[in-house]
Amino acid sequence: MAEIRPFRAWRYNASLTSQIQDFTSPLFDVISQKQRDKLYQNPLNSIHLSVPLGQSPADDARETLEKWIAEGTITQDDKPAVYVYYQYFVLPARISKKKEYCRKGFITMIKAYDWEENIILRHENTIPAAVNDRIELLEKTALNVSPTHGLYGDEKFELEKYMDEAIKNPIYETEDYQGVREVFAKIDDPKIVEKFVEKVKDKEIILADGHHRYESSMVYRQKKKEENPNHTGNELYNFHLMYLTNSYSNDLRILPTHRLLTDLEISEEEIVEKLEEDFIVKSVENSSDLNEMIWGKKWAFGLIFSENAYKISLKPEKWETLAWKFPESVKNLDLTVLHYFFIEKIIGIKGKDQRKSTNIQFERNFTDCVTKVIKGEADLALITNAVTMPEVKEVCKSGYTMPQKSTYFYPKVICGFCFASVEE
Repeated sequence: MAEIRPFRAWRYNASLTSQIQDFTSPLFDVISQKQRDKLYQNPLNSIHLSVPLGQSPADDARETLEKWIAEGTITQDDKPAVYVYYQYFVLPARISKKKEYCRKGFITMIKAYDWEENIILRHENTIPAAVNDRIELLEKTALNVSPTHGLYGDEKFELEKYMDEAIKNPIYETEDYQGVREVFAKIDDPKIVEKFVEKVKDKEIILADGHHRYESSMVYRQKKKEENPNHTGNELYNFHLMYLTNSYSNDLRILPTHRLLTDLEISEEEIVEKLEEDFIVKSVENSSDLNEMIWGKKWAFGLIFSENAYKISLKPEKWETLAWKFPESVKNLDLTVLHYFFIEKIIGIKGKDQRKSTNIQFERNFTDCVTKVIKGEADLALITNAVTMPEVKEVCKSGYTMPQKSTYFYPKVICGFCFASVEE
């Protein structure tokens, strides 16, 4: 049973609503340092809570929060609500014809279930250092600053009619750093809120984005439970802020996340020579063509060096030699093939070490991949196809996970529309 509950959000003072675009911020891992620096210049931007600076970032975030509350910069809504959140966007022409999509969903508090309870299902592994940073921030502020993204399944689309009605009277409407039109509203009628609670309660939730933040809430919940001899399970610390969208929606889009490898002890010539064992290798004159050349092709990847580029495709008969002991739904993934046959077999980074490896970086933007390799900021780039929604569901059902940073659900949720306290 997925238990959700409405909550009284902390939001920017109504007098600041017209300036909301100045206070929102992207997730910390999807923008450049230059973009972050600009956001930090605004003392009221939500980035000071989500990714605080200073020698003691978590302490600084707590001080900022206390100051904002004392000065009335943020105030708490009077009534518990679920918050409707629509994102209108267009994908690049190479991915989709110029069509406007609308991802519909709502923000709520959901119990921070342990993975073993099989109510919140993960499809990616986390990176330990990133989880530890999030735990410290949550402990100091007792505030969920940005919602993670979860998926529930409703083939009848029963909640959309209530969300469509609420979004006609938005609290906020703005365009974000991605060029996405963001619209935010709320539903605080208890009878309608109850329909959301009932609809979700028998669902499994796939965690689409925010594994590190969600895992920090799991750890926080367990720690507070151990500290409280009168624990009931209903305390606010048991809950986590999440944006829920319908997995059956055609407007749910996943984009690829490419791999950059750095500080390698193997030369380009050695890599190309080793590729011949497991891959069909085709030299490509223009690296910019790789996206289209591998588009939709199974086990096909782009490989970019500073002066040369290749399309590489796994020889079909080699797939059966994949030695990792995973179910077929995981072994069949493009990224599993890439991480085993290329990163482990050719580069030499064992699967068990890949999560913590400093040699592997992630980049969503194809052009940035090319640029970083040309500038020498990376030794090579591996261009991938996107994971599909059916693949995500199959992996979640298996109980296993994909390689880290496998999915990029687009667009990303932004921070700053609402915050949720986990303190009574």
